[in-house]
Amino acid sequence: MIVFVNKIWKNRMTTTTCKKMNGAEIVVETLIEQGVTDVFGYPGGQVLTIYDALYNASDRLSHVLTAHEQGASHAADGYARATGKVGVVIATSGPGATNLVTGIATAMLDSIPLIAITGNVASSQIGKDSFQEINITGVTMPITKHNYFVSDVEDLADTIREAFQIAKSGRPGPVLIDIPKDVQTAECLFEPCGVVEAFPQKKADESLIEKAVSLINAAERPYLYIGGGAAASGAAEDVLALADKIDACIGCTFMGLTAGLGHSPRFLGMQGMHGTYASSMANKEADLVIGIGVRFSDRATGNAEKYASGAKVIHIDADFAEIGKNIHVDCGISGDITSTVSRILEQCASASHPAWTAKVASLKEEGRRILDAAEAAAGDALTPKKIFDCINAAKTPDIVIATDVGQHQMWTAQYAAFERPRTFASSGGLGTMGFGLGAAVGSAVGTGGRSILVTGDGSFGMNLNEMATAVSYNLPVTVVLLNNGVLGMVRQWQTLFYGKRYSHTLLNRKTDFVKLAEAFGAKAVRVTTEEELRAALSAALSHEGPFVIDTVIDKDEFVLPMLPPGGSIDDIITAKEEAA
Repeated sequence: MIVFVNKIWKNRMTTTTCKKMNGAEIVVETLIEQGVTDVFGYPGGQVLTIYDALYNASDRLSHVLTAHEQGASHAADGYARATGKVGVVIATSGPGATNLVTGIATAMLDSIPLIAITGNVASSQIGKDSFQEINITGVTMPITKHNYFVSDVEDLADTIREAFQIAKSGRPGPVLIDIPKDVQTAECLFEPCGVVEAFPQKKADESLIEKAVSLINAAERPYLYIGGGAAASGAAEDVLALADKIDACIGCTFMGLTAGLGHSPRFLGMQGMHGTYASSMANKEADLVIGIGVRFSDRATGNAEKYASGAKVIHIDADFAEIGKNIHVDCGISGDITSTVSRILEQCASASHPAWTAKVASLKEEGRRILDAAEAAAGDALTPKKIFDCINAAKTPDIVIATDVGQHQMWTAQYAAFERPRTFASSGGLGTMGFGLGAAVGSAVGTGGRSILVTGDGSFGMNLNEMATAVSYNLPVTVVLLNNGVLGMVRQWQTLFYGKRYSHTLLNRKTDFVKLAEAFGAKAVRVTTEEELRAALSAALSHEGPFVIDTVIDKDEFVLPMLPPGGSIDDIITAKEEAA
């Protein structure tokens, strides 16, 4: 995307409010002007002027000092997911900037609005291999919606405004602004402006709306397939209304869990590689799949040539590039998701599909039977399903659950109850181990409430230094650590597809997570039974600050159901015996 800074804003204030400021002060004032109340970051040599300006504005703009820039980027990301606002992270040049890269890429692949502000060496030193110089705009070009190198302080305020506009428009995403040291110290008049609005979204073509309505009216087995785009656009209520009107069931992608539809009896949960049995099978049995804000990624479809082979497909998305990219669709509609769904809802006929409703009910019952059989075989052992039964019983609907990446992430997607929008923060597209603790910190800061991190011992080890942040700010972050002593998801694949050759997935670490948490200043306890876990959760969720619960589970627990890589729903594995 090539965008030129527009210096003429409709909501520009009068010139009588202009004030001379240096670039760093302009950065801070523009952030405040755009409604930012919290930023995350880590100071360094090339952003000292910005941090000096933050010091002077500390009564208007709160800064959260993390333990590492990557943690700061994940915190800003989690903040955005939980609040719907644009997250902001600040880092210095060189290694400070490159430490943001994983966080920026995580936000990009999950369409999270994020502004990354980096310092750089003075303009006269650019290109001379100066100390801590890096071409961060070049590094991040493939993983941002847009990025800027600001060479003139006169352009700085409008650049920041435009960055916010891009970050939150259409399909949201991250934008980076790189500011040399001399631009931060240079002075110019700062002319205040109001909060910039997102670019108007394209209205879907009426002929395509009519085609979608025709397909819906002809369907006997409709399946609404909801993705992160539907959640981000605020279309959840219209989705529920549409499902009721056309008598459809609802499944979702991993990111679609953020829509918070768990309270609806029509909701079957996530489908795909590790989706629930009912949701994946209903997707297969449907004669119409209505994809809303989805990408039809490989983890969701399995073998794309076999996906929905007996169904018509409607695909609605804000990003026209996604339409037809991964699978063939019969009706592709790009444009504003919320208005598109609303228009379809108005025009489609009410319907009743008793045979389909009965079929979906039987699929749900079969899924429960499979799950009950697995739990019965486990006996009294502490299983992931039991852990989430305890979490669901203990938490309130407004608590944000963040995860890292691995088996625990998929168990969260399968078992956790998400009944409100924006209560799930997890890296879906990039699959970033180490994402969760920063995201839990950012969620707690953004909502002013409690967050729960579900993690594994492998993922937790990657960025557990952010426990220092959680403790220092006394944030109500509860960590539920599913500790199996292995890299569980990789080990599961090695068991199923690599002849049980466990190459470097047995961690065999001597880390005592309880003592480690206590060393950070957090409360902590280790549990091995349901009774102990219920007591620990009660204590943790009433504790003001961070609390770590180390739950011991078996290293050979599997995430099931599972579609083998390259397989389809026909190849679904529902029990370990099937995989032997």
